Amino acid sequence: MKDQFGRTIDYMRISITDRCNLRCKYCMPDGCAKVSMSQILTYEEIERICRVAARLGISKIKITGGEPLVRLGCTDLIRSLKATDGIDEVTITTNGQNLCQYIDELKSAGADGINISLDTLDAERYEYITGGGRLENVLQAIDAAAASGVRTKLNCVLQAGFNDDEVLRLAELGFQKEIDVRFIELMPIGIADPSQGVSNEEVLRILMERWPDLQRDETVHGNGPAIYYKRPGTDGAVGLISAIHGVFCAGCNRVRLTSQGQIKPCLCFEEGTDIKPYLQQSDEALEAALRDAIYRKPAAHCFTEEQFGSGDQRLMSQIGG
Repeated sequence: MKDQFGRTIDYMRISITDRCNLRCKYCMPDGCAKVSMSQILTYEEIERICRVAARLGISKIKITGGEPLVRLGCTDLIRSLKATDGIDEVTITTNGQNLCQYIDELKSAGADGINISLDTLDAERYEYITGGGRLENVLQAIDAAAASGVRTKLNCVLQAGFNDDEVLRLAELGFQKEIDVRFIELMPIGIADPSQGVSNEEVLRILMERWPDLQRDETVHGNGPAIYYKRPGTDGAVGLISAIHGVFCAGCNRVRLTSQGQIKPCLCFEEGTDIKPYLQQSDEALEAALRDAIYRKPAAHCFTEEQFGSGDQRLMSQIGG
């Protein structure tokens, strides 16, 4: 369906849990309050919302968290959504810590893509920012995902003075593994400090100095706003998602569903629609609520405004990436 500004909205990111298997210092240095399972949408409720959303033209689903693979039955949910009329694609974002044990199930369930979060290739840095995570687990997961044949991408967020010296190493990993590596500009969500962000203009400058033969790649790599670059003769690509320095709101095609049942039309703003009460009503009432929430998607985010602090201050693990 189209929103109030005429944008086609066909993509929903669904957080199925706010829980994680890491204690990430980057997004939750003191941890975050966990809600009880009674407050989390059941799989049956998520499936119903997706069936109704498909009537409105939502055809692509991304499963996120928290860490989605810590919730039992995640792969069964993906299998069910893949079988839903109108849903053409289901993908997942994970930190990769448990991915190796689930890769076969994900492939069997029909997962169309796996995004793996990886901000550093330094084991000590990785352990620090994740509160004890093992880099080795993620590297093994990358190999397993790439070998499975499921489309695999890496998501990297750079911070000035911390991991911005790893641009070339991370990009080279993608070229070696023949997978996409996306550099995502730091967004001021929760406690994230926008002054620590690294612009993708700087990232591209670094990449072009190392690989002057990089060329803009116009082929479709997924559902997001990344601008991709490739080296001749290679299969891997580098993507730049420039939420701050390359605002792409005019072409945004997504909404989010939090694990507690809130439809968020824009990641920036705290405002949203609590969809849970409509789960006690008919599909027609639920459809009308979804339609209204999607239609009222704002024109643009507020990340570049001085008043961005008035936006959503919840942690990324609580609202989904």
